[in-house]
Amino acid sequence: MTIRLIILHLILSLWLSGCAVNAVTGKNEVALMSESAEISIGNKQYLPSRQMQGGDYNVNPEVVRYVQQVGNRLAAVSDRQLPYEFNVINDSTPNAWALPGGKIAINRGLLTELNSEAELAAVLGHEIIHAAARHGAKGMERGILLQGAVLAAGVASQNSEYSTLAVGGAGVAAQLITTKYGRSAELESDFYGMKYMAKAGYDPRAAIKLQQTFVRLSEGRESGWINGLFASHPPSPERVEANRKTAANLPAGGEIGRDRYLAAMTPLRNDQEAYQALDTGRKALNDGDTALALALAKKALKLQPREALFHSLRGDIRFKQQRYHDAIINYNRALQHNNNYFHYYLQRGLANLELNQTTQANSDLKRSLDLLPTAPALNALGQIALVQGDRSSAKNYFSAAAGSNSAAGQQANRALIKLDLPDNPHKYIHVKLLRNRYDTLQLQVVNATALTIEQTIIAIQFTDQKGKTRRIQQQITQQLAGERSIIITTGIGPLKELKNLRAQVTQAQIVK
Repeated sequence: MTIRLIILHLILSLWLSGCAVNAVTGKNEVALMSESAEISIGNKQYLPSRQMQGGDYNVNPEVVRYVQQVGNRLAAVSDRQLPYEFNVINDSTPNAWALPGGKIAINRGLLTELNSEAELAAVLGHEIIHAAARHGAKGMERGILLQGAVLAAGVASQNSEYSTLAVGGAGVAAQLITTKYGRSAELESDFYGMKYMAKAGYDPRAAIKLQQTFVRLSEGRESGWINGLFASHPPSPERVEANRKTAANLPAGGEIGRDRYLAAMTPLRNDQEAYQALDTGRKALNDGDTALALALAKKALKLQPREALFHSLRGDIRFKQQRYHDAIINYNRALQHNNNYFHYYLQRGLANLELNQTTQANSDLKRSLDLLPTAPALNALGQIALVQGDRSSAKNYFSAAAGSNSAAGQQANRALIKLDLPDNPHKYIHVKLLRNRYDTLQLQVVNATALTIEQTIIAIQFTDQKGKTRRIQQQITQQLAGERSIIITTGIGPLKELKNLRAQVTQAQIVK
């Protein structure tokens, strides 16, 4: 059975067995993905999604517990009981997102922009509906229909400098983090989210005020908002008016919880100056201004010494300055405050590798992979394996890292080719059969790598007019530059008398 038939058979089977009633809307829908699959996807992608966005906020655990209490209060009135989970991401960009299966996160940067518990309920209720009404799952199902595989359709990662480094299954998380839902899904989440607010005892009119604020901020294009919440949940006057109509049909009253919310968020608001220093310092480091970055890191640490990200910024500055011993000291301090974030292990591992401390580097890099598989960690582990003479493990690491288009991924791809091309030259050097005007065989040899090759041998096989199988070797004496091709004439022919003609590169060397 061909791949296409297998895909069609799978889609038909899912289609025939997947009719269901949407628990939120009550509408009959075709559900190609089972609830257990949704939950499994959410469980697998929740950790890498949080890791690549900045990791979990842990400086003031009471802030996280407060958000979880509000989320659980709303989840309790959901029409669809999923294993809902709520976390706060340690990032200043105002954002919130939901994964299939009920895994929800809200950024630290959005919490400081809200003004009441009811507004927080509006955000979390909206995200609960995205999960409960299967909006993310529907996007993935469209991927099944359009591409024949479980892919995240219509989704994209925003505000993550690490998303391009993620590889393997984490690449799915990079797509799922911020779903760009359609207009109808956004209105649906607003409508039913407000109903959940009322059922949970909150004043649904807070959703009107929240959308009005979002519209004003989107028109002003304040920095951060465009790359955060507005990229995935664009506000509009239409949504404000729709929320106003919805509120008119819901019971009046309900909790606002302004004082309670502001009290709960006091620790975050007190640290805002420190986080602003972090964000500006990170930008300065990326721009190459290590002096300014260091001054801002010191300022942030003076204001809040318990934040691991601030220690990590100092470590990243020292790493860029090639002061690897000092960088390790700072990463150690970061890990003392938060031992569950991949970046600290990754950077400490890379610093140890620069100091030829391969045992410590190997341990840290592997721990970082447990939290978030990235190209830099895999590429570094491949280099360690190569030095240790473990070519098989090196190939595996480089192959996994090459799935990223980052600098580390490209470096790993080159290393993989150097290792693998002598063993499997046909994977990298392709041969196309041509016929010239004399009815004899010509070969177009294409070097698909960026490396120059030499000593190339091509095996040619065919059945002659007597029915005998013949094998001939054709050697290319000249070098072939990367991403170039040449045409050579073999003299084999006439082709009209030959059958089962094929050719493949069996030997090639990289020019050193």
